[in-house]
Amino acid sequence: MKQLITRIDEDLHARLKRRAASEGRSVNAFVTDALEHAVEPEDPRTELRRRAAARGIKLHHHDAPPPDPARRAAVIARTRGIGPIVDEFVIQARRDRF
Repeated sequence: MKQLITRIDEDLHARLKRRAASEGRSVNAFVTDALEHAVEPEDPRTELRRRAAARGIKLHHHDAPPPDPARRAAVIARTRGIGPIVDEFVIQARRDRF
């Protein structure tokens, strides 16, 4: 893994630090993610595998048939509205870590 050293002013660093802390992440993780989003990935699947590998996760690719439209619609209907609940779980988990 390469290391990037750059000069930034104190105000920008302070803002990065606050934002990273508010998301329960390190400044390094936050800046790395921001830089990854600033450039086009080679291939989305390759990029996902690379990012996962950098975190010690190995992803396996499986050629699966497309989901059945009726089953997909049923799953979406059953899970509709749970986004805010999941958001709260994630926020609480991040708070508990620090």
